[in-house]
Amino acid sequence: MKRTLIFAALLAAGCSQKPDWTEKELDIINGQDPVMRVLTIAVPEDSLVLRTPSTGFSIEDLQTEDYSALAAKMVATVTSPEQDGVGIAGPQVGINRRVVAVQRLDKEGEPFQVYPNIRITAVRGEKVAGEEGCLSVPGRRGSVDRYQEIDITYTQAVFRKNRLTKDVVAAGVKDTTETVKGFTAVIFQHECDHLDGVLYIDKLND
Repeated sequence: MKRTLIFAALLAAGCSQKPDWTEKELDIINGQDPVMRVLTIAVPEDSLVLRTPSTGFSIEDLQTEDYSALAAKMVATVTSPEQDGVGIAGPQVGINRRVVAVQRLDKEGEPFQVYPNIRITAVRGEKVAGEEGCLSVPGRRGSVDRYQEIDITYTQAVFRKNRLTKDVVAAGVKDTTETVKGFTAVIFQHECDHLDGVLYIDKLND
């Protein structure tokens, strides 16, 4: 029994992964500026990044200070006076990872929240046309058909209260699914398109 437990512990240790940030990603995330540069289709090199499908995060990635810095800087960027947007996706700041920051207009206080490993897992009803713009396509707007109710699935941190100290501490992560409606659902669809290398101008009604 003892040998079995030792083997299991070694196996678990062998299966653990180190964070797999690239050097380029770390350079972008840990740059000195609190606000990140937003990529645009006007720059050929930027267009290549914007058209590249994004990959997900490992649990190890999400537990690093680098991820925390990325999340904070994405919110700082989209809320900056220069951008003043309602959502931003990883590729728009040069990070081809499945993460978006979205203003939850459907919640009290309309907070910005960050969603790693996000995917749209269900859609309901008919599409409705609405006008959209994009931080990566400056100076343009157009009509796009979007669903008004969707389900999103993403990775969320789980917290627990320490029985002895009563402090709230991180206890891991889990996949969470929630239903989003109205204009906030439209924002999520727009930002999740970015993660697949798709821009709203690819879906224009005009």
